[in-house]
Amino acid sequence: MSSSRTVSANGIEIFLLEHGEGPLVLLCHGWPELSYSWRHQIAAIAAAGFHVVAPDMRGFGRTSAPAEVNAYSIFDNVGDMVALVAALGEKQAVIVGHDWGAPVAWHAALFRPDVFTAVAGLSVPPPLRGRGRPLDTLRESGISNFYWQYFQTPGVAEREFERDVGLTMRTLLGRGFSDPAASLFIHDGKGFLGDVKLGRPLPDWLSETDLSYFTKAYQESGFRGGLNWYRNIDRNWELTAPWQGAQIHQPSLFIAGSKDSVITGLIGAKRVGDMERVLPNLKQKLIIEGAGHWVQQERAEEVNAALIGFLNANGSAGAA
Repeated sequence: MSSSRTVSANGIEIFLLEHGEGPLVLLCHGWPELSYSWRHQIAAIAAAGFHVVAPDMRGFGRTSAPAEVNAYSIFDNVGDMVALVAALGEKQAVIVGHDWGAPVAWHAALFRPDVFTAVAGLSVPPPLRGRGRPLDTLRESGISNFYWQYFQTPGVAEREFERDVGLTMRTLLGRGFSDPAASLFIHDGKGFLGDVKLGRPLPDWLSETDLSYFTKAYQESGFRGGLNWYRNIDRNWELTAPWQGAQIHQPSLFIAGSKDSVITGLIGAKRVGDMERVLPNLKQKLIIEGAGHWVQQERAEEVNAALIGFLNANGSAGAA
């Protein structure tokens, strides 16, 4: 069984689940998720001979949620993982991220190759820094209703999501980003959730027990911390200017579901096609047929097999 504890690192308190002994592996979740999103990976990777640590990321769950929007930049989030490695008494780790956790993992590998010896990203391809600020680029191309834009004004999405947290989590997780109804564009008056169905059946990978865990956590934490990550999208572009065109040379792995709109859309599909430009040491690009966005929960066995294979080949501390 995994155990939990809270660790002080980078000026905040980080709640984490951990299991096993051996080289350190960090699992970084995305939005709107928690360390619990890795429940199918933690024991499996630990059994393969690793010390697995899955934190609630900054602003999520039982980890500190600073009040300032500016406290959620990519530097803060990567800084948390660098400090967490040290707080756990280690010098190096393999870092794995899903959804928003993937940019954290990719940038951690980019910024600190001395600490992160190998990297895996799920659902979100590695950074390919564009020519302009992402939100400016959207606006200039005539788009004003993308969900990134809807999430910018503090309080708007929070009000929508916190009205009925149980229904919000059932809709967000149960529907996923692969459902055609789950448009990433906001229609007037509909909010992000769109037409919410009260009796929506849960997908087979998500139990009522799982849903109640997520719901309880978000009832306690609210949604502001996680949404503040989106409020740093343009700032992250500015902060990462020194890494324009930089590559990640460590061994890398990419996993995504074939039905995940993050990789099937115009921008995502191009980034999946171009990722070797950023990842010259890409060991595997695994697209799991029929899987959606919550890939490590939906298709745990395939994800675990790929992660453990990658870790066995590249995960001993110091492998580079």
